[in-house]
Amino acid sequence: MCEGGKGPAEETCCDVCGNEAPAAVIRCPFCGAQRSGFPPRADQSPYRTLNLEKGMPTVEQALRRLRTEIASAAIRGSRILILIHGYGSSGEGGAIKGEVRRLLEGMQKKRQINEFLPGEECDLRRGRGRQMVRRFPFLKTYLRKTNPGISIVIV
Repeated sequence: MCEGGKGPAEETCCDVCGNEAPAAVIRCPFCGAQRSGFPPRADQSPYRTLNLEKGMPTVEQALRRLRTEIASAAIRGSRILILIHGYGSSGEGGAIKGEVRRLLEGMQKKRQINEFLPGEECDLRRGRGRQMVRRFPFLKTYLRKTNPGISIVIV
C-alpha cells in the first residue's frame, strides 16, 4: 500500500488512483493522471476521442488511422483513446466495428495496448465499466450507459 512521499528520488502516491510511482514521473503510469507538483502542459490530455467513421472511410482506412493514433498516443501523452466506430444500426454495415474489435483483441494479446473496453460493457454501475471509472474518474462522462458504437482503449 502506498504510504506517501518518502523522498525526492523514491516513490510517491498518485493523488487519483493511489498507486506508487517514482517521484520524478510527471504522469501516473497506472491511471495517466497529472502528478501533483508538476504543472500541466496545455497540449496534454489523458484521453483523445477518435471518430473512425468521420469521412465515411473504408475499413482499411479506419484501421490504418487507428494504428497511427495508437502509435502516437504515448508521444502526445494520451493514455486513453475513446473510439467512435458505429454499430451498424441499419442492419447493414458495422464492418468497421467488427474489424476494430478484432484488431484491438490482437493488439491486446500482443501487448501493444494494455486493454480495451467494448461499449457494451461501458456501464459505470457494474463490471469492467465500474473498474475503469475507479482507475480513470474522468471517464464517468462516457460510461453512463452502454454504447455499442464506441470502444475505450487503454494504451
